[in-house]
Amino acid sequence: MPLNTTNPSAMEPLPQPEPVLRPAQTAVQPLGRLKVSLTTASGYMPVPGASVQVSYTGNPDQIIEELSTDESGQTETIELPAPNRDYSLEPESGQPYSEYTLSVTAPGYEPIAVSGTQLLSGETALQNIRLAPQANQPGTRDIVIPPHTLYGEFPPKIAETEIKPVDESGEIVLSRVVIPETVIVHSGPPSDSGAANYYVSYRDYIKNVACSEIYATWPEAAIYANILAIMSFALNRVYTEWYRNKGYNFTITSSTAFDQCFVYGRNIFENISVAVDNIFTNFLSRPNVRQPILTQYCDGQRVSCPGWLSQWGSKALADQGYSAIDILRHYYGDSIYINSAPQISGIPSSWPGTDLTIGSRGEKVLQMQEQLNRIARNYPALPTIAADGIYGPATAAAVKKFQEIFNLPATGVVDYPTWYKISQIYVGVSRIAELA
Repeated sequence: MPLNTTNPSAMEPLPQPEPVLRPAQTAVQPLGRLKVSLTTASGYMPVPGASVQVSYTGNPDQIIEELSTDESGQTETIELPAPNRDYSLEPESGQPYSEYTLSVTAPGYEPIAVSGTQLLSGETALQNIRLAPQANQPGTRDIVIPPHTLYGEFPPKIAETEIKPVDESGEIVLSRVVIPETVIVHSGPPSDSGAANYYVSYRDYIKNVACSEIYATWPEAAIYANILAIMSFALNRVYTEWYRNKGYNFTITSSTAFDQCFVYGRNIFENISVAVDNIFTNFLSRPNVRQPILTQYCDGQRVSCPGWLSQWGSKALADQGYSAIDILRHYYGDSIYINSAPQISGIPSSWPGTDLTIGSRGEKVLQMQEQLNRIARNYPALPTIAADGIYGPATAAAVKKFQEIFNLPATGVVDYPTWYKISQIYVGVSRIAELA
């Protein structure tokens, strides 16, 4: 659920591990985990029976694993070699992640190859891939994931004021902060008219940026502090209509000089995904300021940014026991506080305020049951249940299966992130049906 509010130098790439032994035969090799999910282009229809070949990005012709997708469009979770975890915990270390290439084929769909899927030791990487219908032209569509921002070379952020006056950004059209259903990400600097625009759900955008900007191995407090800064930055762009008021047709860019790093097609990490789902309605405020704060940040090692959050510095503070809000106040000042948006665009009904579990009953339970049954038409592994407004063992089992499919903690309890994930998927599958 949302957090409580309180008002006032070039590095040499690490060689990829030699693909000699399978993970099960390797006793001391650090391992990361990988799970692949395939959907149609809409993102809400699974693709079962697909083949996924896994190879090292440095040696794509040598297949080390071959997987297939189940009725939910997902592979089993496998373990693969990764560099020592310590590389991601100290700046100026070797490359902290291994890189894999995934080659996907499915009957009726265009083959696709994702190169550069990143695995960190001890973490689960979730690679979501959308497949397009088979085109007349032969060939494979390629997605290449670039280096992580903490490892590769990226342009530093151009400084801006954290609060946008009306006469600078244009007329503010929103009367209050709203969590958008979708953001339009321009894949380059604002002046690059040839760069593609991607329509991305807000939560998926935040997860992508967080996995591109920080490491999933960091302490939880550092992860939450950085996610809050990323969300507040994005919501400032949404709230002030920053780019639209300049005549552009997008919400935000993927350029680190202007905004935050977004990488189309990259994998996300399970713990970061869960963290975003827990707090996606939050942002950072200052007293008597209506707009979310434009929380700028830098890595704190190759780039120095006094008054902004240092990514590596936030990790060091978390190691010392600082909480997420203490980390944020260390950088942005004591007047910063965590706020929560009262409205979420595109969601049919708000969270009931308390968890739904066995013994719960009423209108909210009924609504959730009906939504799960509709989702089950697209995801047949999800059992159909009686929509009677009574939360019994069958409903709990369906909820647990939903959580397993959509990478949430499988508790069988509808908590805050589960409620909104059910709502998000329900809206998605319903919209597909309307367009069909």
